[in-house]
Amino acid sequence: MTLLLDTHALLWWLDDTNLASAARVRIADPDEIVLVSAVTLWEVAIKCAVGKLEVDGPMIGQLTDNGFGPLPISWEHAERAGALPPHHRDPFDRMLVAQAQAESLTLVTRDPAFDAYEVKLLRC
Repeated sequence: MTLLLDTHALLWWLDDTNLASAARVRIADPDEIVLVSAVTLWEVAIKCAVGKLEVDGPMIGQLTDNGFGPLPISWEHAERAGALPPHHRDPFDRMLVAQAQAESLTLVTRDPAFDAYEVKLLRC
């Protein structure tokens, strides 16, 4: 199974805080493929730029150091995100849902708004 980390799941993993033990075990499992979307790095960069978030060092280095793979945004992802029902207004989260659906990924999140979508979830 391949996991896609929501932004808060990624930040909790990197900070070693708040992450539920079941999610932590799965992310740490060397047999799991763990992906981080380009949209997540974009969201983190915006939050850092406006002073809502601080991260230790370059994100890309932290992701590769943890063995996480990149998930680029494709045309299919963009079209699917735009067509999703408006259960969630956050465009970053809508893209994560679209990517998880299109690529048959399990989205690692604690956000209850994702329950309204047809997407596999792992609560963190």
